[in-house]
Amino acid sequence: MNYTSVIMKKELKSYFKTPTAYIFLVPFLLISGWFFASPLFVNNEADLRSFFNIVPWIYIIFVPAITMGLMAKEKNTGTIELLTTFPIKDSEIVMGKFWAAVILIAVGLLFSLFYFFTIVILGKNIDYGSIFCGYLGLLFLGAVYSAIGIFASSLTNNQIVAFIISFFIIFFLHIVGYSLFFIPGFLVGIFQYISVGYHLSNLSRGVIDTRNVIYFLSLIVLFLKLSMVSLQSRRWR
Repeated sequence: MNYTSVIMKKELKSYFKTPTAYIFLVPFLLISGWFFASPLFVNNEADLRSFFNIVPWIYIIFVPAITMGLMAKEKNTGTIELLTTFPIKDSEIVMGKFWAAVILIAVGLLFSLFYFFTIVILGKNIDYGSIFCGYLGLLFLGAVYSAIGIFASSLTNNQIVAFIISFFIIFFLHIVGYSLFFIPGFLVGIFQYISVGYHLSNLSRGVIDTRNVIYFLSLIVLFLKLSMVSLQSRRWR
């Protein structure tokens, strides 16, 4: 039996039975809604550019917040040891928690489609391709940050420490794209490729380039694998 879906459902129920989901969804929609509505009322311009620009910054805080307890909480309460008494693979534990975090992020993006329908109702010129790719990019970005958050959470039994670790990793990947001016020329290409913003902006143009997709998938696989290794290491202690 594959326990990934069982763990995923358990974590989703935990999100919505506690304030966690609402602490994420309500501020996410309020902040992103403000940045969507401001150009509409101030400049009479209705588009999703400001929304796509602000969401990556929102993720920097909110994704570590929703992932910090996924592993750390289990370690702190001792339930992670209970899980190991069942025939559950470490990969199933990690993937179940990963998909729960991604689904919560996807719910937030789904609610934000209200902004898209607003543009449609207003009869503005719509580039459906770029909007689709923009949402796809945000989903990929949320998945990458979720994998990082789970990895950070697997390193400690303290949720605050997990939040800080994931925050700094995510912040580095985000801000490095804005720091290229200070980087030696021969290293610019490397740091540009590391930047999540570079790949996200490429997707937002409306073109699905396999290089950008591979970048996101590689980071997801890397941090999920590191999370599994971190869990396995408890057996060696």
